[in-house]
Amino acid sequence: MNKNLLDQSKADAFADRMLNLLNEGALALMSSIGHRTRLFDVMGELPPSTSRQIAEAAGLNERYVREWLGAMVTGRIVEYDADKQTYRLPPEHAAFLTRAATPDNIAVFAQYIPLLGTVEDPIVECFRNGGGVPYSAFGRFQRIMAEDSGQTVVAALTDAILPLVPGLIADLEAGIEVLDVGCGSARALNLMARSFPNSRFTGYDISEEAIGTGKQLAEQQQLSNLRLEVRDVTALDASEHYKLITAFDAIHDQPQPDRVLEEIARALHPDGTFLMQDIAASSHVHKNIDHPIGPLLYTLSCMSCMTVSLAAGGAGLGAMWGEEKAREMLQNAGFTKVEVKKLPHDFQNAFYIIQKN
Repeated sequence: MNKNLLDQSKADAFADRMLNLLNEGALALMSSIGHRTRLFDVMGELPPSTSRQIAEAAGLNERYVREWLGAMVTGRIVEYDADKQTYRLPPEHAAFLTRAATPDNIAVFAQYIPLLGTVEDPIVECFRNGGGVPYSAFGRFQRIMAEDSGQTVVAALTDAILPLVPGLIADLEAGIEVLDVGCGSARALNLMARSFPNSRFTGYDISEEAIGTGKQLAEQQQLSNLRLEVRDVTALDASEHYKLITAFDAIHDQPQPDRVLEEIARALHPDGTFLMQDIAASSHVHKNIDHPIGPLLYTLSCMSCMTVSLAAGGAGLGAMWGEEKAREMLQNAGFTKVEVKKLPHDFQNAFYIIQKN
């Protein structure tokens, strides 16, 4: 490389950006720790406090808390009074970092960064040799996904998402059969079963851990209208049975998404609706350049969604399969009517209202 040919101002700007990237990446790790240890929640309720006071309130080791606070202060997330040696989480920051801020708690999503770091070595091997990394390699995946779903789906489900389908709330109140494909820990199903006791709900997922968590929650709430089962969703074994089938952020992960969509079409009642939530993006990278979290979504796709599908010998669609590809696959599965809607507060997700007739 001939440095004399460089646009020096452009090179300097990029060097600054890369330094900033290192700092922001470090803050993502520390934000994950702040969420998992509940330090953000504790500080959101405290007045300006010393590191010892914060550690005691959180039930944590002061030395570690003090070093974490150093990252938070130099990262301009926490304010520091040098004279009083006190730390303060501004309410404007707490509004995006605490559990009380749900569904706006961005610290939940920061957990994906250290999670993906745990599979970097096997992902590098996949770059060299192909293949994929299975779900079993992602230690906390189900728990993080459950929190993610709690914010993106569950928090808006009854007030914003279900009303996107005309007449659906009335149908659920009267009583219909509902299936959730790839239900995970079944937070959405538990909420629906509790909210609409006249309807009957079924959830399938391939993860025994997730289904076990969902069953435990259903038992705690004494829900008799909810059935959860570990099952391969390429074989639903149902014909025109369900008036509503949902899939929340689940189709693009499937090893055989085409077969899953065909099974959903077969299981859906002729007058039913398939409600699919997935990433709001294009199938074409140049149309995603201005996406507010484009780099994050492609990273999640490469190091999670795509690789787990490939590990099972699947299609490896990835999270950024996009609306164009989704419409094509839905049409091939037998759906003739597809409408895509978005919620004003949610730039990450698209909601597909899908029918056969």
